[in-house]
Amino acid sequence: MATTELDRESEAAGVAAFREHLGLSTLIDVHTHFMPKNVMDKVWAYFDSAGPLTGREWPIRYRSEEDTRVAHLREFGVGRFTSMLYPHKPEMAAWLNQWAADFAARTPDCLHTATFYPEASAPQYVASALDAGARVFKSHIQVGDYDPNDPLLDAVWGLLEDSGTPIVIHCGSGPAPGRYTGPDRIATLLARHPRLALIVAHMGMPEYAEFLDLADRYPLVQLDTTMAFTDFTEAQIPFPRHEVPRLRDLGDRILFGSDFPNIPYSYLDALEALTRFDLGDDWVRAVVHDNAVRLFGIE
Repeated sequence: MATTELDRESEAAGVAAFREHLGLSTLIDVHTHFMPKNVMDKVWAYFDSAGPLTGREWPIRYRSEEDTRVAHLREFGVGRFTSMLYPHKPEMAAWLNQWAADFAARTPDCLHTATFYPEASAPQYVASALDAGARVFKSHIQVGDYDPNDPLLDAVWGLLEDSGTPIVIHCGSGPAPGRYTGPDRIATLLARHPRLALIVAHMGMPEYAEFLDLADRYPLVQLDTTMAFTDFTEAQIPFPRHEVPRLRDLGDRILFGSDFPNIPYSYLDALEALTRFDLGDDWVRAVVHDNAVRLFGIE
């Protein structure tokens, strides 16, 4: 269900109160989606039909025009966000990267985002994106339906490892498994490229513990909270309570992500979910702001 003007004002006030409680003027969201309109429309159509895959409806909460969505984030006090976008076939990533570069140029609060796909041209357009100022990449193993260890990506991972550029990677098997999802292939990738700054999306759900193990093993691996800990996710893919102490232990390597606009609940719900396990204000403040400031060198 789309938000109304009254909803927007009320929710913005709630998010402001959340920030003010933490002593923050802004938030940083490392997992938001902005794409060309025709691509976003297809993504929304996928979620509209997601019921057979997930067993429940998935209404897009913030289905609106691009300018309205950017305004929403600014109203929430999100000082930096991303334009997570991803290809599902060859000869698509370079075009998406061109769009993303233009979006970042006209949206200065967006962290310039890029993507890739296993194809012979990938090293060239990834290098071009880095030269153009890309600060974060997106890899979607489930939608792209590719093995992260595909030899066509060897040079890409090398470029990203050497540059230290973070990669938000959807590699867990939720909400529905793919042919190449799960921790084993990521463990193989990290054994070959141990300096990759991977940000495991969605806390790696449902393989939470296994991806936390990889973060323990590789100091540059981080995780984002996208959809994790919310009532929506806890109903079917709950975070294991015996792993909660590890969230505190890795508190400097967990980043807030929302999946805006493709969420079936409010942005405030995504933020308040971070308080579910009573890990304290310092932990929440680091997750929604400080960790990303350090990672991306944000002033």
